[in-house]
Order: sequence, then structure tokens, then C-alpha cells
Amino acid sequence: MPNLAISLPHLLRTFPLPTALPAGVEAQSPFREPAVFDLLSRFALEFYAEAPPRVAVLGINPGRLGMGRTGVAFTDPTALAELCGIEHDLPRQRPETSTQFVYKVIAEMGGPAAFYQHFYVGSLYPLVLLKNGLNYNYYDSPALTKALWPDIRLSLRQQVEVLGLRRDVAVSLGKRNGEFFKRLNAELNLFDEIIVLDHPRYLMQYKSRDEAANVAHYVEMLGRCLPNS
Repeated sequence: MPNLAISLPHLLRTFPLPTALPAGVEAQSPFREPAVFDLLSRFALEFYAEAPPRVAVLGINPGRLGMGRTGVAFTDPTALAELCGIEHDLPRQRPETSTQFVYKVIAEMGGPAAFYQHFYVGSLYPLVLLKNGLNYNYYDSPALTKALWPDIRLSLRQQVEVLGLRRDVAVSLGKRNGEFFKRLNAELNLFDEIIVLDHPRYLMQYKSRDEAANVAHYVEMLGRCLPNS
């Protein structure tokens, strides 16, 4: 069985930068920065060391203030230190909204140690994308999606095969993301089922009044993926 704690940091650090992107768009690999790679490696050793194959929970691509700084998907500096116990010297900026939602779900499912024993959280495309210095999604323009499609295919296939993830089910964070996830899966035939959930950032921005219900829905849907559920 692959050792995810060792293979994940290596996979992300060595993932190739794109050779050509539309004008104004750039890709950055935070994992090539020693400090970020160190945080990711420490997190992986703490939470991804040993367990049966995990369920893939995949977002779009990392943001510059969350995973782009900590190396850990949907985990800003505050959550990394205070909720995951990974100490660091990063400044505690304003909490990232997606992180807040995800860790409320994680808390309801028993906390980080229990959650990450069963779930691997990542992104379909693993590098930070920026346009004019702001976060950008791989699907925000058809030209960008086309340019990155071979790399997104590579990313998904590597995450499944190198990390030894479960093949019976996977979870998409984001409905638009889910459309592309299902298209990728039709091409690569990696998963039997893909569960599509609203993106945490969307829920926090537009559905915040229903936060408790939204968290409960996540817990219910992710709970269906647990063994013996």
C-alpha cells in the first residue's frame, strides 16, 4: 500500500509547471518553497501516515492564501496551528472562509485525526493559478481549461494511483468543478461514483444563513463514504 505521508509531498513538489498559459494567467507551485514543503510534510506525517485507502475530496485549485501558504488543502495558517497542531511562523491573517467551513465539518466528524484517517483532501489541479495577482480557477476561461487539461488529467491520475486512493467513490467540492471532474472520470475511468457538493466558499458567501444545515449536509454525504456506513 502506498505511504501517502511520503508520496504526497513528493508528488506535489515535482508536479510540472505549465509551459504555456493564456495572457495574464500564471501558475505557481508553493510546494517548491522549502517552508511550505516542510509544513505539508509535517501535516502529512501527522495525519496521512497509515490507514486504509482514503476517499478523495477534491476542490478546484489551491488559493494563494490557504494551501498556497500552508501546503495543506482548505487549511489556512490559523487552522493549521490551532486545529491541526502544526506550529509555524506564518502570520495569522483574516480566516479564510472555505477553511472555516471545512473545519466545522471536520469537527462534526470527530476532528482532524479521525477525519483524515478516512479522507484525503486535495484539488483537481494542484498548483495556484493567478490572473492579475488574484486567485483564478482552472475553468474560468475555456482557453485556460484547454491549456491545462493534460496536466489536470495527469494530476488526477497521479493522485489516485500514487496515493492509493479509493476507487469506489470520490467527492467534488463545487458543482462547476464537479462537471469537469465527471468529464475527467469519463476519460480516465478512475471512480465508480462522484458525489458533488456545493463549494465551501460558495456556501459561506451566499448561503451563510443556512450554515448549520449546510454543515450537516456535508457530514451526511461524507458519512455515506465511511466504511460500514
